[in-house]
Amino acid sequence: MIRYGIIGCGSMGREHMLNLHAMGGAQVTAIADPHGPSRDAAASLIGGWQPRLFAHHAELLGSGLCDAVIIASPNFTHAAVLRDALAADVHILVEKPLVTTMADGLDLLQRERQRPHRGRITWVAQEYRYMPPVAEAIRLTHGGMVGRVHQVAIREHREPFYPKVGDWNRFSANTGGTLVEKCCHYFNLMDLILQEQPTRVFASGAQRVNHLDEVIDGRVPDILDSAYVIVDYASGARALLDLCMFAENSLDTEHVTIVGDEGKIESLLPSGVLRVGRREDWGKREVWGQPSGTGRGVSVRQVRDTNIRYLGQHFGASYVEHERFARAIREGLPPEIPLAEGLQAVATGLAAHRSIELGRPVALSELWPDVAAANPSAPGSDA
Repeated sequence: MIRYGIIGCGSMGREHMLNLHAMGGAQVTAIADPHGPSRDAAASLIGGWQPRLFAHHAELLGSGLCDAVIIASPNFTHAAVLRDALAADVHILVEKPLVTTMADGLDLLQRERQRPHRGRITWVAQEYRYMPPVAEAIRLTHGGMVGRVHQVAIREHREPFYPKVGDWNRFSANTGGTLVEKCCHYFNLMDLILQEQPTRVFASGAQRVNHLDEVIDGRVPDILDSAYVIVDYASGARALLDLCMFAENSLDTEHVTIVGDEGKIESLLPSGVLRVGRREDWGKREVWGQPSGTGRGVSVRQVRDTNIRYLGQHFGASYVEHERFARAIREGLPPEIPLAEGLQAVATGLAAHRSIELGRPVALSELWPDVAAANPSAPGSDA
């Protein structure tokens, strides 16, 4: 039995509790949140669990009640909570985005290297890689199905941001900006698929539709709701993010496309459809003239994982991540998504925002000069 503490008991904190309950072998023994209604909602969520309640995360960390903690508090609090958690004798699963500024991220990397409790892991929650059709697309890609990958395109057309306590997510100072808050998942996916670190970002985006008529404490929200982001990699491969957050009338809200010199894979959510096509004959002169769009040589199937006991908000991805996190704790394995990799996704999002502000491409080295040395375990590194 692993004893968990939940720091931040809003919708995502409670989502983690439901996943842990479905997984089994786990019990939430403590929760911390300064917001009373959120604390009470979490305390009563699972019958039979009687977690001790704290108003401040430091009290939870000092209680001795937890083997692991899940940090699901607002983005702008992650750095302060993590500084305390890294000094405690607990395993850590911290929600995305890891931080909202590079200064905080680099400070946390240094603190992790000096952590007194060496047997404890820190894992950044980037669960999109565990969504069954996405995970299968990645497996096929890394198995050589499409040959050498040259392009990755990710489209998310969805509804606006959900309301949060105090509307904290309406302001970029609190979230890190939309391309950090929402899209660090996608930048992490791009790196994982390509098995490389990004080198340059060029973005165009704005706040066009959402929240323009809202006033919160005398301020108008400033989070962008639409953007195109191009990410370049050292090999010459590139990736594209197409984000629109006033497109809730979409059938499949998330669309991941991977194209190599030998084929193409498409993963669609929430339908769970996976389309895989090889282009083995297209380079032969005798078949030139065949029109594209015919579906020739394309297999189409739905991908489901029947071992997932709770689908939740992320098509079962959080459940899979929790299983792997728990296994890493029990077997002494390293985290699948370490701090440096979580920070890499944040850096790409921050570079995209800087590109929009400056109207030019932004090199990742402008934000993280020693990225290769500081992040040796990232996809595509020499290590």
